[in-house]
Amino acid sequence: MSLVRPVLLLTLCATLAGCGGLRESRLNPFNWFGRSEPREALVLPEKARDPRPLVEAVVGLTVEPLPGGAIVRARGLAPTQGYWAAELVEAETGQDGVLVYEFRILPPTGPADVNTPQSREIDVAVFVSDFKLGSVREVVVQGATNARSARR
Repeated sequence: MSLVRPVLLLTLCATLAGCGGLRESRLNPFNWFGRSEPREALVLPEKARDPRPLVEAVVGLTVEPLPGGAIVRARGLAPTQGYWAAELVEAETGQDGVLVYEFRILPPTGPADVNTPQSREIDVAVFVSDFKLGSVREVVVQGATNARSARR
């Protein structure tokens, strides 16, 4: 009887220590996509489906897992203040496993100030279902001068 307690305690400690590896595991949905990093811009078809111009630069990208999918959030830097109607528009690339979004915005209707970079930042997001993410290994958001990507 006195030997049962130490063995049970040792087994319990070993089991709990093994659970610590789940944080870095691919089974943890919070590890599905890593931090974003700069990426070469992709060559997209000449004729865009959306007439709005691309944001000048993509300065941030995160892929946040949710039940049933993930939210792709991007932050772009416009050349001046006043840009509006921002949207991530899915682009056709022909590359398997790469989900590409173009960061599209409408320019201001009148004169606009340049001001600070923070005042020209625009945030946009899109929900992507688990079904669509099933075969995706990289998410890319493209602007006019650069692109950012997050990989599994």
